[in-house]
Amino acid sequence: MTRNKNLNDSPDNNDRYDVVVVGGGAAGLSAALVLGRSRLRTLVVDAGEPRNAPSAHMQGFLTRDGMAPAEFLELGREEIARYGVELVRDRAVDVTRGDGFAVSLAGGRTVRARRLIVTTGLQDELPEVPGVAERFGRDVLHCPFCHGWEVRDEHFGVLATSPMSVHQALMVSGWSDDVTLFLHTVAEADLSDDDLRRLAAAGVKVVPGEVAGLRIEDDRLTGVRLADGTVHDRSVVFVAPRAVPQTGLMERLGAELQETPVGAYPVVDPTGRTSVPGVWTAGNAMGFAEQVVHAASGGYRAATAIVGDLIMSDLDAAIAG
Repeated sequence: MTRNKNLNDSPDNNDRYDVVVVGGGAAGLSAALVLGRSRLRTLVVDAGEPRNAPSAHMQGFLTRDGMAPAEFLELGREEIARYGVELVRDRAVDVTRGDGFAVSLAGGRTVRARRLIVTTGLQDELPEVPGVAERFGRDVLHCPFCHGWEVRDEHFGVLATSPMSVHQALMVSGWSDDVTLFLHTVAEADLSDDDLRRLAAAGVKVVPGEVAGLRIEDDRLTGVRLADGTVHDRSVVFVAPRAVPQTGLMERLGAELQETPVGAYPVVDPTGRTSVPGVWTAGNAMGFAEQVVHAASGGYRAATAIVGDLIMSDLDAAIAG
C-alpha cells in the first residue's frame, strides 16, 4: 500500500506511523492485530497496567475461559508481532494535533501518527477498608460475571459504598443463597422501600454499621469485622470500586466527554470514533462496563473504521492532486 511506502521513504521513518495505539490491553492489541494485517505501520505504547492484573483468571471469553490475563496479553503481543506491529513499553504523557498527531512518551521519545487509538482504560479505586486492597482479585471481588461461578454457593458479603450497592447485592444473590449486605457508610434511611422489598425477596440480610476490616486466617478471608467489634463469618466479599477513567490524553486533545454515574467518558460513535477527527477509543477508555471480550471487539471495530478512513483519505488526496 502506498501509505507504507511513503512512510518507509521518510528520513525520520522510525518515529512515523500510520496509527499509534495508546494502551496494550485487550482493546489495544486487538486493534493492532487488525491494523497490522491491513498493512498499516502501527505502534502500540504499553504502560503495562492492565485493569484485570489482580485476577488470576479471566472468564466469559469464548475459547479463553479461565486463561490467566498475563498469558492472554502475551499471546496477543506474539500475534501482533507476526504482522510487523511494534510495541514499546512506555507511557504516553502528552499528545498534540498538527500534521496528524505527536505523542510524547515518558522515556523522551516523540512518535507521530496519522490516526490515534486511545485504549488507556480506567483505574479502580477501592474502599479504604483494611484488607480489601490486599485481597482484591482473590476473595474480594467486584463482578459476579467474572468470578461468580468460581465462588458459587459460598458465604457472600457485599460492602456498600453507595445506595447503588443494593443492586450489586441483588445481582450476586444469583450465585449464592447466603448474602449479607454490610451498609458500612450507607444509612438505612438511604434505602428505598423498593430496595428493602427486593432485598427481602432475595433473602439478603442487611447489617448496619461501619466495616472496620476483614478477618483473614491462613491466607483466607473468613469474616467481616464491624467497628463495634462484632464479626460476621463470610468467605467472599464483593465491593464496588470507584472507576477513574484515564482520560488525560483525551482532555488534552479537547475531546467531548459525557458524565455518567461512573465517571466521564468520551462521546463516541458506534465505531469508537471520538469528537476529535482522527481519534478513536475502545475498551474501558470508553465505558465502565467493558469486559475483556467487549474490549477486544471494540478494538477490532475501531481498527476497521480507521483502515477505511485512511484508504478513503488517500484516495481523495490522489484525486485532488
